Amino acid sequence: MTVVALDVGGTSMKGALIAPDGTALHTEDRPTPRPPEAAAAAVVAFAADLAARADGVTAAGIAVPGLVDEATGTAVYSANIGWRDVPFGALVSERLGVPVALGHDVRTGGLGEAARGAGRGAGDFLFLPIGTGIAAALVLGGAPYPGASGWSGEIGHTVVRPGGEPCTCGNRGCLEAYASAAGVSRRHAALTGADVPAEEVVRRALAGDGPAARVWDEALDALADSLATATLMLDPALVVVGGGLAKAGDALLGPLAERFAARLLFRAPPPVVPALLGDRAAVHGAAVLAASAR
Repeated sequence: MTVVALDVGGTSMKGALIAPDGTALHTEDRPTPRPPEAAAAAVVAFAADLAARADGVTAAGIAVPGLVDEATGTAVYSANIGWRDVPFGALVSERLGVPVALGHDVRTGGLGEAARGAGRGAGDFLFLPIGTGIAAALVLGGAPYPGASGWSGEIGHTVVRPGGEPCTCGNRGCLEAYASAAGVSRRHAALTGADVPAEEVVRRALAGDGPAARVWDEALDALADSLATATLMLDPALVVVGGGLAKAGDALLGPLAERFAARLLFRAPPPVVPALLGDRAAVHGAAVLAASAR
């Protein structure tokens, strides 16, 4: 009853063999290569390598970024990776000989947190992973809401600073340009010439470095603005923050909760909590998808 579970991100791929009770029997990470054709081939190869480590697997679940046609198992488009119309369901199923379920990475992460993490029992909540990019999943009654055409949750491409920083989507002033790990790193490099990861920018900000503190302060403000808007529209019971940048811990969650509350003057904010599954939420969600594909 073991399943293969993959979470494909713009920077890295996280994989696991997951038992029916949610136990990770084996975990492994690999970089996401470029160009798009190489990335697609690497996903299929990674799934096959994971399956080869088990005595047998019954299904596979794969979470990918961008627009996803879950019914046909097709990765329609990803701005960060660049692929278009990749039939992962068919490709991986043919390679492994088992059913394969494909899901949007963030919605699948929300599913993981609903089933096995911080959202268990919460009913309706907002899952916000902050990594290379930013998106969100609205979880209703324990299930992620995809929207009419699969575009639900693209909060990273809502404009928080009109006419501001250019974004990979072609617009300017998007949340992702200011508060994603890639955006934080890029904006710090533009100020200082030092190309360091977002985690290092946060460390420098906490140590009192001026340019780093400015970049991190603006990222927190942009996140708070976006969360306030989402809350006033959706009224979630909980905000679950995950993704790689959530590893910043109190440097992110405490200041974000304070700024978030300050923007909601006539109502109390929902609690802001860390994802219990950390940056493995989408891996566990992919395992839940795989179980439904058997």
